[in-house]
Amino acid sequence: MEDNADVRVPVLVVGGSLVGLSTSLFLSRHGVRHMVVEKHSGTSDHPRGRGINARTMELFRTAGAEDAIRKAASLLENNMGILQTESLMGDDHKWLVKAIDPSGALSRFSPTGWCVCSQNNIEPILAAQSREQGADVRFSTELMSFDQDATGVSALVKNRQTGEHTTVRADFLIAADGPRSPVREQLRIPQTGSGELFHNVSITFRSERLVEALGDLRFIVCYLMKPGADGALLPVDNDTQWVFHAPWHPDRGETLEDFTEERCVEQIRNAIGVPDLDVEIGGKAPWHAAERVAVRYSSGRVFLAGDAAHEMSPTGAFGSNTGIQDAHNLAWKIAAVLDGSAGIELLDTYEAERLPVALATAERASARSAEHSHPGYVPPPTMGGGPGSGMLTTAMGYCYPEGASVGGDAGRPVIPVDLRLKGDVGTRAPHMWLTRCRGGGRISTLDLYESSFVLLSGEGTPWRAAGEEVARQLPVRLDSYSIGSAAADLVQEDGADWAAVHELTAAGAVLVRPDGFVAWRSQGAVADPGAVLADVMSQVLRRA
Repeated sequence: MEDNADVRVPVLVVGGSLVGLSTSLFLSRHGVRHMVVEKHSGTSDHPRGRGINARTMELFRTAGAEDAIRKAASLLENNMGILQTESLMGDDHKWLVKAIDPSGALSRFSPTGWCVCSQNNIEPILAAQSREQGADVRFSTELMSFDQDATGVSALVKNRQTGEHTTVRADFLIAADGPRSPVREQLRIPQTGSGELFHNVSITFRSERLVEALGDLRFIVCYLMKPGADGALLPVDNDTQWVFHAPWHPDRGETLEDFTEERCVEQIRNAIGVPDLDVEIGGKAPWHAAERVAVRYSSGRVFLAGDAAHEMSPTGAFGSNTGIQDAHNLAWKIAAVLDGSAGIELLDTYEAERLPVALATAERASARSAEHSHPGYVPPPTMGGGPGSGMLTTAMGYCYPEGASVGGDAGRPVIPVDLRLKGDVGTRAPHMWLTRCRGGGRISTLDLYESSFVLLSGEGTPWRAAGEEVARQLPVRLDSYSIGSAAADLVQEDGADWAAVHELTAAGAVLVRPDGFVAWRSQGAVADPGAVLADVMSQVLRRA
């Protein structure tokens, strides 16, 4: 098949949902040609997966998609918090989370913030922007089979509308094909974790009078706890379109067919507390909450991402965000291998970095569901214990104790209890505002990190020249910036100290990866910065 393939691409992405399309966007930004195949006829048409955390929005910001996503999310931009009550018409309202960022602390850590945008709204944006940059995105196209050898992957895909079969030869295959991933199953990669947690039926419905009943209440989700009529209510447009998640108990013999239109209408009315509420059912979709993580993230030239690699309880939206961040981590590494700047062993760091994050985050997501008494979830009696990391720390404070970095702390917890973003190796690099001396414009340090490694150093030190020389000699994609006065590349704002933000002396330097994680730093000056930096880059990129 290798010699006679109909299509030859560096990367084949299997699965064109949220994570697969994010993978496509990130690969496109790195200039990597690829094909995406998705068996469904188009993007999702059911509102789900709406929580995009600040770290993921940082990734979409650098990828040029933030503005479009926020525009698509504008109808819910004023919805904040998670409400819990027995009935919306009662007075026992309890805010589990009143606001995502009540103190405004997030602005100290990030140039952006959280966003409430449903999957059915964000997926078309990702698909369109990927295609604009040359991606070959094919819906109604199903992976039929694949095999791999030492140099690549050969796949057979089928157009489900025409029946036409196409052979594809790729250097790498990325499986973003969902929790019951056929690719993972063929690779015989087992999973670990608690397994199934609970089941829901997601019901879309139309109601013109519900918004009047809610009054000034605006929430992201409301957990309705009335015995026998519990569920979760989510606004779609704050007007007439809504979603209700009804607990489903297949272990008691319930089937999806048991959720008749009459039953759904009655349960929604009872849960909300308005017996004669106008309810017009639009559709139903089952979903299953589980805690499972693959024990390996790759096999040869095939990699798992998103739900194919991990399933998590939906509370906190950790699963989708973790999947998008998987894609971001993998995309720059594949790009570096394909352009010859990195050894193929760099791809081993994908699992080394992302698997521990998934394990820790999945555990935190399940604990969050227990803390919030998510409708339908009965946590095991063994769950509980010590303090857990908060939402912001879990979303942004995770780190890579081992992987594509030099000089990190291998004993560092993957998710700390307290948020610390101070330039430690293996953590997301700090955010601070700067001004470009040439071209002007206020930017965040995080805006620098996407297409290349970045070396930051103080004005007047030898690091910038050393970085430029290393970029030429190796060669590697490495941009060097000096920070200081108007004579430097970047100017820090009055009262700011870039070295202190990164916990360096003025003579030090920090090396940041394309994904915004710190690869290495020098607290101060060294005798031969060029030799030191060349050695570090070779170690990080696994160059022979």
